[in-house]
Amino acid sequence: MFQKFMLLHPIVQAFIAGLFTWGMTAIGAGAVFLTREVNKKLLDTMLGFAAGVMIAASYWSLLEPALTMGEDGPLPNWVPAAIGFMLGGIFLRIIDAILPHLHPGLPMKEVEGVPTSWQRSTLLILAVTIHNIPEGLAVGVAFGAVAAGLPTASITSALALAIGIGIQNLPEGLAISMPLRKEGLSRVKSFWYGQLSGIVEPIFCMLGVHAVFFVRSILPYTLAFAAGAMIYVVVEELIPESQQGGNSDLATMGVMIGFTIMMILDVALG
Repeated sequence: MFQKFMLLHPIVQAFIAGLFTWGMTAIGAGAVFLTREVNKKLLDTMLGFAAGVMIAASYWSLLEPALTMGEDGPLPNWVPAAIGFMLGGIFLRIIDAILPHLHPGLPMKEVEGVPTSWQRSTLLILAVTIHNIPEGLAVGVAFGAVAAGLPTASITSALALAIGIGIQNLPEGLAISMPLRKEGLSRVKSFWYGQLSGIVEPIFCMLGVHAVFFVRSILPYTLAFAAGAMIYVVVEELIPESQQGGNSDLATMGVMIGFTIMMILDVALG
């Protein structure tokens, strides 16, 4: 199976990788069929783990390659990385300011974005959907670098990133389906909307891979852009959410474990 995957065109590989990360979100959301409530300590640890994975992936899979690729350009190699990184954060901040959403565990008065009359369940779904955007984009850009034939890009590194993002999607799917169940939705609807929050990943994965494949010169910027967007999500959402339940030590260890696993995946496979 793995050998067949390696023989596919990088764009097809990117599409499969995007489906994989979406599927892992669905598996996490599917836990709603097994239990009515998840241990808060476990959930906070898993959210910390997801944050650690994203931090490590932002550097080893995105920023470090962006700096390396920038060495061949007319500007100092840190310029594309710095510009792309900041634009990624600004992009997520704009979405945050415009699209109505509500982070799990917060009251309705904490709704972010433009004023709306949308239901609480819809706002919860949108909160997770927003931070799935940079994850899909990151995977797409990594495979796009391979499709563009850049010597510093490797299929194993892109695959490691997809695996890492997929692993951290498990707690994210769980973190949305369980609150929806508590809101009174049936198990089927909680699962459906939980997995639906991950559908943006294959979509933005394909946008990322095609953007890089057809415009190779922007690759250092797009890699850093995805990194900036992911770090914004980690700092603005994942870490605060993992800490608010009074399990800060467990959540912090989750960050450490997630970071270490993603670092090993990227360095060993990349």
